[in-house]
Amino acid sequence: MEATYRRYPIGIQNFEDLRNNNCVYVDKTELIYRLTHTDKIYFLSRPRRFGKSLLVSTLEAYFQGKKHLFEGLAMERLETEWAEYPVLHMDFSGSKYYDVEMLKSSINVEISRWEKLYGKEEGELSFSNRLEGVIRRAYEKTGKQVVLLVDEYDAPLLDANGDSELQKQLRNIVRDFFSPLKKNGQYLRFLFITGISKFSQLSIFSELNNLKNISMRDDFSALCGITETELLTQLKPDIERMAEANEETYEEACMHLKKQYDGYHFSENCEDIYNPFSLFNAFDAKKYKNYWFSTGTPTFLLDLLQNARFDVRMMDGMTAMDDQFDAPTDVITDPIPVLYQSGYLTIKGYDPMFRSYTLAYPNSEVRYGFTEALLPRYIHRFPRENSFYVMSFIQDLMKGDIESCLERTRSFFASIPYDLENKTEKHYQTIFYLLFRLMGQYVDAEVKSAVGRADVVVRLTDAVYVFEFKYDGTPEEALAQIDSKQYALPFKADGRKVFKVGVNFDSKTRSIGDWKVVEG
Repeated sequence: MEATYRRYPIGIQNFEDLRNNNCVYVDKTELIYRLTHTDKIYFLSRPRRFGKSLLVSTLEAYFQGKKHLFEGLAMERLETEWAEYPVLHMDFSGSKYYDVEMLKSSINVEISRWEKLYGKEEGELSFSNRLEGVIRRAYEKTGKQVVLLVDEYDAPLLDANGDSELQKQLRNIVRDFFSPLKKNGQYLRFLFITGISKFSQLSIFSELNNLKNISMRDDFSALCGITETELLTQLKPDIERMAEANEETYEEACMHLKKQYDGYHFSENCEDIYNPFSLFNAFDAKKYKNYWFSTGTPTFLLDLLQNARFDVRMMDGMTAMDDQFDAPTDVITDPIPVLYQSGYLTIKGYDPMFRSYTLAYPNSEVRYGFTEALLPRYIHRFPRENSFYVMSFIQDLMKGDIESCLERTRSFFASIPYDLENKTEKHYQTIFYLLFRLMGQYVDAEVKSAVGRADVVVRLTDAVYVFEFKYDGTPEEALAQIDSKQYALPFKADGRKVFKVGVNFDSKTRSIGDWKVVEG
């Protein structure tokens, strides 16, 4: 095993800082070399905290000719003609954009900084004129083509997604900033743009018809994130220390990490990719926690789901057509592409005949975190209260006290405010779904996501509980469905006790009514 202490790049997005402080770095420079020697105008979409900013910073260091930072990496072997180019780096993620002036100020600060280096001519007033002037003078002054790196281009637009008029104004400003790039292509060595969403690409980058979108390309799918191969080779010592700290075998640690942080696929034939932010935080703390969600779920996404009346129960497996990911629009109305681009759904399968993708949660961390963020939208209660109920449900089942579990469930629904706007069967079915989904953090809880499965199956060490809920029905009807559909049959052969639980949900009281439990 290597040295006992390893410094992880948590919160470090600058490549030079990372290398100078001897932080762990998963070598992406072979892919970066291929990227920079294949074409010159790219767009890449990846979820937040997935390494986009570090990738942009690595490109910056490479084009600045900082050869010493790449010692021991693939780039040192591949690059034989190091050169220094003028680099313009614009990061839109550094501010919040609640009005037009905040965006103008942010762009003005960056362009002013470039103008101090390369000058400014009288009459250059708009952002497009000023950027064009900077690019041309940088080329004339250095004799080298310019590298423009734009990180998180859509940050202003995502901040304003709920305000259509403000978003229109912000979009026009960003469009003006990018507008001179095509006609100044002869001055550009490399243009790289990152973001979470592609929803405004058509209008903002309408002039860049040679922009190559590599977001769903197999050959560049591993530019951000950590592949399983990289984990098992470059990060093997970290897995070993994780196993030791949690008193488990190396193989058990690998399985634990895979279940919690793996599962991302950004193209049809993409290798399994792990969330780098969560993985490094887990290695640093030696604990399997939900690190990515500790940074919060974007409010605009939760609002979008509710406004679109999106059935969140479908997120365990849905179909999306190829053209949904490239549909040009200036306002997000379809939640599916943005759920995928934001990292809450990922590719689990692809049908080339119909050019359709199967999408689902990537892993346990995302499933639990997103469920926890969604539930308060349906019951108007703080997440910590929901977690307490879920923990109590599981403790009751572990003790074999199904009656207390169901009484607690009845109490849970009785405590939901009566003035909720949505009182439909679907609304309460969704609450059931989210509630039992949260149980998955403690035990193996499976919630129905396809025809022919019980509403909920909870697997414990010595028992399996098969739940079926009827809305304004009877417990007997629920049990009859369990029997007729043979929901309990797959669990009878493993030696554990099987309990069938039929539950009626009473629409008048908006809570659980009668129930019946049958063993066998």
